[in-house]
Amino acid sequence: MSLRTEKVAALIKEEVGMFLVKEYRDPAYGLITVTDVHVTPDLRIAKIYISILGSSDVKMVTMQMLENHKGEIRSFIGSHIRLKFTPAIQFYIDETLDRVDRIEQIIKQIHKDEGENNRIILDI
Repeated sequence: MSLRTEKVAALIKEEVGMFLVKEYRDPAYGLITVTDVHVTPDLRIAKIYISILGSSDVKMVTMQMLENHKGEIRSFIGSHIRLKFTPAIQFYIDETLDRVDRIEQIIKQIHKDEGENNRIILDI
């Protein structure tokens, strides 16, 4: 990415993050966090990666809400960032935190199992 696309992506991340915090605080949508934004080199498309804290049903409802309000969010971006063209936005769920949590659970289970196996050997 060029320096310009990185700067535009950072601005979009900040603005969309603030907008979501202000406008969509409803617990039905879970906790929405903008984790990353990638902008195409021509600045026409912004891929917004979000993390949603909640069940799979909450994530599905939240993604549907975001899809329904794309125009409003795009207008907000256009009114807060001076660009020749306001980029079209696409939302993607960032499941990195879910994967990290699952890996931590597996590691804890491995350590727990190893601890139990060591006790059995010592008891013999």
